[in-house]
Amino acid sequence: MGIYGMVTGKAGKSGFGSASTAEDVTQSIDANHLTAIITGGTSGIGLEAARVLGMRGAHVIIAARNTKAASESKEMILKMNPNARIDYLQLDLSSTKSVRSFVQQFLALNIPLNILINNAGVMFCPFQLTEDGTESQFATNHIGHFLLTNLLVDKMKSSAKDSGIEGRIVNLSSVAHTYTYPEGIAFDSINDPDKYSEKKAYGQSKLANLLHSNALSRKLEEEGVNITVNSVHPGLVTTNLFRHSGLGMSVFKAMSFFLWKNIPQGAATTCYIALHPNLKGVTGKYFADCNITTPSKFATDKSLADKLWDFSIKFIDSLPN
Repeated sequence: MGIYGMVTGKAGKSGFGSASTAEDVTQSIDANHLTAIITGGTSGIGLEAARVLGMRGAHVIIAARNTKAASESKEMILKMNPNARIDYLQLDLSSTKSVRSFVQQFLALNIPLNILINNAGVMFCPFQLTEDGTESQFATNHIGHFLLTNLLVDKMKSSAKDSGIEGRIVNLSSVAHTYTYPEGIAFDSINDPDKYSEKKAYGQSKLANLLHSNALSRKLEEEGVNITVNSVHPGLVTTNLFRHSGLGMSVFKAMSFFLWKNIPQGAATTCYIALHPNLKGVTGKYFADCNITTPSKFATDKSLADKLWDFSIKFIDSLPN
């Protein structure tokens, strides 16, 4: 869309732009027949996506680390829309054990899964390792979602086959994927504190989200499965993701205030990809402001995507179940 579109809110080819809200892009859409999981649905973009999908009739499962916050989010949505179907389950994406437990609990509900929105994330964190021994941004933003998706994709396949309804996976990436390590994914030093950059590590994890989307999209297309996979840059949105940012980010925000979105605008592209009928069959794309845009060269590197896929599988397989 470019800077002009971001500033003016001018609509692109989709009919929507940076000024569009999640309610705008889903107007008149009936989602009563759909079930969606949204990770990180207790605040910011995730909470707004949960609210709007619930407003359109979808059964929404909020996957959240903090169940108290999830309960409060559910109550808030129900106060606004008593007919909303909102549930929640505990999920800590930094822990593969927690991811496996979440999936077991969800599958035990014996309900379909039509939409998976991988929204949760952390940003600019000081270096730390998770219980699985992985740098926290890479673990939470990529590995957790990679495993979650792989464990749920068979349920999505069966749901799509049984219902004839297209499944949709939405991965929250970021324009920050362009600011990463020189090799794109620093496979040999992900857990090296001496080579750690909190901003490049975040960019690396967002690049990983894009590469994961593209690789999975190709695999599902080759199988002939009725599921699409797309990536989103939500825009510059003030949420609690910025809790680890410092003075430099505050100065940047002050100087670029005209580029920033509010939360309903920030959730628009996610909801557009998840629900809009015009995107039937559209897969392996990167969206910003509800329009397809071009990611970095690293993001479209098939060999890098395949290497990341194999790396992620090998890492997960090395852990106890």
